[in-house]
Amino acid sequence: MVRIVSAPVGKYFKYHRGVEKYMMILHKRLEELTSRKEDIDSRLNRDLHSSKTLKKEVKLWLESVGKITAEIDSMTQEVEERKYLSRARLGKKIAAKIKLVEEIHQKGDFADMLVIDAPPGHKDELPMTGLVGHSTARRNMEEVWNCLMGDHSYRKIGVYGIGGVGKTTIMKHIYNQLIKETDKFDHVIWISVSRSVSVTQLQDKVACALGVSVPENGSEVIRASKLFAMMRTMRKYVIILDDVWEDFQLEDVGIPQPTTDNGSKLVITTRFADVCSRMGCKEIKAELLTEEEAWVLFVEKAGSDVNSPQIKPIAKQVAKEGACLPLAIVTIARSMKGVTESCEWRNALEELRDSTRGHHDMRKVLEQLKFSYNHLDDEKLKHCLVYCALYPEDMDIGRKELIERLITGGVIDGMRSRQAEFDKGHAMLNKLEKACLLECVIDKRVKMHDLVRDMVLQVTGFSPHLMVKAGMHLRGIPNEEYWTDGLEIVSLMHNYISEIPSTASPICPKLSTLLISSNHCLTRIPDPFFVHLGTLQVLDLSDTSIEVVPNSISKLEKLSALLLRGCSRLRHVPSLGSLIALRKLDLCHARINELPQGMEMLINMKYLNLYTPHLGFFPLGILPKLMNLQVLLTYGASKTLKIKGEELATLRKLEIFSGQLYNVDDFSTFMASNSRQDRGPVLYSIRVGEHLRATLKEENELLGNDVILSKCVVEYDDQLVLPNDIQTLEILHCQGIKSLCKLFSWNNATGRLKSCLIFDCKDMECAFESTLPDSAFSNLKKLYFYECPNVKVLFTPNLLLQSLEDLRVSHCRQMEKIVGMEQEEEEGFVESNTKTFPMLKSLSVCHLPNLKTIFMGILRCDSLQVLEVIGCPNLKRLPFSSLLLPSSLDKILTTIEWWESLEWDHPNAKNAFQPFLRPELQRQITSWVF
Repeated sequence: MVRIVSAPVGKYFKYHRGVEKYMMILHKRLEELTSRKEDIDSRLNRDLHSSKTLKKEVKLWLESVGKITAEIDSMTQEVEERKYLSRARLGKKIAAKIKLVEEIHQKGDFADMLVIDAPPGHKDELPMTGLVGHSTARRNMEEVWNCLMGDHSYRKIGVYGIGGVGKTTIMKHIYNQLIKETDKFDHVIWISVSRSVSVTQLQDKVACALGVSVPENGSEVIRASKLFAMMRTMRKYVIILDDVWEDFQLEDVGIPQPTTDNGSKLVITTRFADVCSRMGCKEIKAELLTEEEAWVLFVEKAGSDVNSPQIKPIAKQVAKEGACLPLAIVTIARSMKGVTESCEWRNALEELRDSTRGHHDMRKVLEQLKFSYNHLDDEKLKHCLVYCALYPEDMDIGRKELIERLITGGVIDGMRSRQAEFDKGHAMLNKLEKACLLECVIDKRVKMHDLVRDMVLQVTGFSPHLMVKAGMHLRGIPNEEYWTDGLEIVSLMHNYISEIPSTASPICPKLSTLLISSNHCLTRIPDPFFVHLGTLQVLDLSDTSIEVVPNSISKLEKLSALLLRGCSRLRHVPSLGSLIALRKLDLCHARINELPQGMEMLINMKYLNLYTPHLGFFPLGILPKLMNLQVLLTYGASKTLKIKGEELATLRKLEIFSGQLYNVDDFSTFMASNSRQDRGPVLYSIRVGEHLRATLKEENELLGNDVILSKCVVEYDDQLVLPNDIQTLEILHCQGIKSLCKLFSWNNATGRLKSCLIFDCKDMECAFESTLPDSAFSNLKKLYFYECPNVKVLFTPNLLLQSLEDLRVSHCRQMEKIVGMEQEEEEGFVESNTKTFPMLKSLSVCHLPNLKTIFMGILRCDSLQVLEVIGCPNLKRLPFSSLLLPSSLDKILTTIEWWESLEWDHPNAKNAFQPFLRPELQRQITSWVF
């Protein structure tokens, strides 16, 4: 009996006396566990990347380490605060934690790999629109979802329905939900099939989705075997094949049949029920909207005006003509948005009924879309849709690229300026988006629904006027029978055409547009190819691998656009002297090292892009002949291609310019001409002198209206005029500049200047003097002032820098003050002097050995977030009052030594600023990259 009682009593006293000892052991064990975790983290940093994912057991172990660490931290705090009344109970709890830590430590001995191959296919959610027709769409989606998640015999599911009913939208919602469901499936793969796809093309799509390669020239059987072998190693996958037009055997492509053993399933979407049945799928029909849902959707898109007593009865009949198809409903509704006259509604209803009479369902949908097409009030909008249809199916198209094509093709013309042309283009695209004939996608791009594309090609008479084989995986140009006499436009974009036979010389007397761009395998075009294409106006060979442009293009006297953008192997372009109709020449990123002959004859040229890495010389006398030039882009990776200012000044219509001038005299000549004519480029990037930094600026959106003077020699009496709309000014490594303010005629430009950088101007003695008007630099946001050794004061307090957000001053060894005083005799700190920088967020002063003060008074900087002071030993006071502490202050980056040497205006001032001190986070100030 004594033994029975004494055992628990002994443990009680053991736990009671051993609390401190147990805590030491616990922290020792936790330290060992943390060390193991750090070793595992190091291995993960090496092995974990985009194609790998964490093993589940490793993930669970890391989570348990985090949990036990938090629990021990909490226990330690409780022990320190003596929250436990029973030391024995506490000791027992600590002992249990020690055992648990030891167990977790032992489980973390992972001898093999910590990661596995990540599931193939997309891991990010697919962008999608919301479901329309809530009840019907949800019912459709739930039926598919139940078939996927259930354990019944449905291994293949076919979702079919009329085009535009929302099959793809439903499956995108399901896909996004599946990638969040990690328990049921390990792999979720999305493949857009589209129409007229061959077995080889489908194999390419599957390989791309899986992230593997298949033999390019191998037979379908060999390619299928490789895909099959790879997919057989996968378990628990869902493969979604969207927009299947014809049935096929999975094994022919290389896709294993989904079975109970491999835990996998297949979903296809198609417009045809028999495709589902022939592929052995469980058939699920994507139902149309109910009439009630269709009306609700119609009102949402057409606007509340349709509910007016005069309009509603007719509008309901118009909505019915949409046949409860979401795409048709939205298209018709938006075409009627803003229409308030009942006569217009009656007319629209009559047109709809006439266009749809006697057609089966698919035809009816196209006719519904055709109604919107015919409802466009501008023929040019219809031409715009034709240009969209020239791109591959389902392709996102950049708005700028599309507008460029509309301008090049003459759809947009006769405008007073290039900016007006782009404004017109954006307005046209906006109208088409609102009419639901184009879809807006992210990043300034548009997309044409494949049904709309079908309709446009049908309406415009797909044959014989058009030959559109874009994105069809062609490996050679179409056969001779396709090149008919009536052809006007041919689009072979985005294919795999690698060669054009020497015997190929199409005879197409009406062909005006030939697009062969984005055929990266194309290395050679035989010279005779263009012999019989004398009516050609637009020739696009961009993004091909051709090395030489055939001499026969010199015969294309009606050619208005020659596009060779991205031809990085192009070494030679023949003489263009006979192409006097040429208005656009794009040689961006070509490999040419000299201009084509005959450039001086191109008097109708409006667009010239010479943004090339190897072109080093621009012959004199050419530019003055190009008097109609609107766009000139010459500055690129080549640092030697320069232009004379007097020649540039002759281009009276120039709107966009990116290039390099020889010296400040050239710049003055160019600016003087603009000033006299009250004109100049709207968008520009002007380099003057020997610039050291390459740039990627080449497009309208990237041109920042900047002027950069680099390695220029400036005479004492020189005064330069800046463009009125300048945004950025940089002066780098320049000689002879004594006073920054006297160098420029400031009144005309500085009020709009947003960014200013002065770097390595060793002759400069004063910067922003008191002679400047108060409003100068009123919009300046960034001011960087580096390595100007003779400047003592940056600027005087009369300047109203109300917009300044970022001020950095560095490596100016004579700098004594950042903000000087109005009168030099007022020395010493004057608390009544106040200077306000309402927008200043970052203030950095670095390596200014003689800096005595930032401001001899109080700075009001309510937006200040970061203050940085490095290498300023003589700066002894912060220009802030502890009573007016910047409310947004986040951190002060400096050294402890300097911080402790500061003098304070009030006894508690240091304590007020101390919480923001971050000496360990001080930034490393480096020179600007030039």
